[in-house]
Amino acid sequence: MSATNQLNERQDIVLRLIRAQDEEGMRQLFNHYGGALMTILQPILPQKEVAEEVLHDVLMKVWNNIESYDASKSRFFTWMARIARNAAIDKTRSKNYRKNRKTDEIDDSVSRRRELSQTPSIDHIGITAILDKLDASHRAIIELLYLQDYTQSEAAKKLELPLGTVKTRSRRAIMQLRELLKHEMGWLLIISLLYNLFHT
Repeated sequence: MSATNQLNERQDIVLRLIRAQDEEGMRQLFNHYGGALMTILQPILPQKEVAEEVLHDVLMKVWNNIESYDASKSRFFTWMARIARNAAIDKTRSKNYRKNRKTDEIDDSVSRRRELSQTPSIDHIGITAILDKLDASHRAIIELLYLQDYTQSEAAKKLELPLGTVKTRSRRAIMQLRELLKHEMGWLLIISLLYNLFHT
């Protein structure tokens, strides 16, 4: 079975369990998607405990609002990624979060990236640390599309590149990531994450 078929089969199982309100669905949701969702939360919420708190809220939103998911409009992970990103942004805007923030957010983000980049396990590496390995031209596009939520058209305008060039480089970036991570079990998760973001 191909990697894509395996991912689709796993997604279908998780969706079926959650729609049936089977607790096994929540367990599989966390096991299969929790790590990838954290890579979305942590660049916005560098404090691990805060990101984990928001992750819990995100998983509960997915569980409670699964009937609002429309497979004809987006992929399952893309839908969850948007929920996660919005939840993280909402958290940063809350009064308590701003009050409890004791260090400069930019310095904290840089420190967090350094910490993650020194951790050898792919399961604990932040997506930004992985992107550091990309060619500069590929990284610039991926950062706009993934970290800053640009569309491909917006990224093309920002970088003053033809849309076709942006699409080509994004595909090449995924191929480069696959090569970089070919010896890691977690590469399928990362490639799936980026693939979902580019194909919805």
